[in-house]
Amino acid sequence: MTLASLLSPNRVIADMKAVEHWPAIVEMVDHLVEHGYLTEEARDPILESLRLREDQRSTGIGSGIAIPHAFSDKVSEVTTIFGRSREGIEFCALDSAPVNFVVLFIVPQAQYALHLKTLAAIAKILNSGEIRKHLTDAENADEILGILSKRPARA
Repeated sequence: MTLASLLSPNRVIADMKAVEHWPAIVEMVDHLVEHGYLTEEARDPILESLRLREDQRSTGIGSGIAIPHAFSDKVSEVTTIFGRSREGIEFCALDSAPVNFVVLFIVPQAQYALHLKTLAAIAKILNSGEIRKHLTDAENADEILGILSKRPARA
């Protein structure tokens, strides 16, 4: 599994509008609803699951990255969206720095192994400073998806 395999051009927001933690999550969930990846009926329960997870500890992991995620019985497969903010989002990140890249995903209820595989796929590509630089410079969603499709160089 790779991050790019979980995305498509319309599951990439190249220029997020939100500048704060919770509005960024809502923007991403609303984008998934608008493009038919989540039903309108699933929106509020999924947002509640995400809020419960964020209340435990911010998913802003540092280095400009946040990975909000939750389990839900409203999805039958992992549902993922990538967002970029050039200005940065105040996400209560562990390093207190603004977040530029947000990968939100929802995993079917009780599929813990899939949850771990998804986290690993995200971390593997976004761990590369070179990849993050290319993502910052990308012009649009297609370019972002192309960058995420490349394998990062090994250190």
